[in-house]
Amino acid sequence: METNFNRHLGSKLRMRRLSLGLTQTKVAQAINVTFQQIQKYEKGTNGISSLRLMQLANFLKVPVVFFFEDFPLYQQNSQEKNEEKIEDLNYSFLTKLFLNLSDLQKDKIFQVLKNTRNLERKTG
Repeated sequence: METNFNRHLGSKLRMRRLSLGLTQTKVAQAINVTFQQIQKYEKGTNGISSLRLMQLANFLKVPVVFFFEDFPLYQQNSQEKNEEKIEDLNYSFLTKLFLNLSDLQKDKIFQVLKNTRNLERKTG
């Protein structure tokens, strides 16, 4: 379970880093580690200490709980696992991201969605 948790933390770290357009080097410098250490965190090879987790959360502008979201606390049977292999889009993260957009940015997203829906109606 520890290995799975380290991978989960690493995945969350990588997702947030990429969403902000940051390099591993930039994140490493911010928390005073090497970029190789960030690579190991992201792969789940090394665990992230509570102090480093706090530093990462602060630098990446997310609450510490962000790293724990969506981690399954119990093992499901294999049939349920197969049914749930759909990629997790992390809706809470997307919601938070959307709420931080300006009204103009939100309007542009809605316009793209509206145009996509109209296009689907014409071709469907």
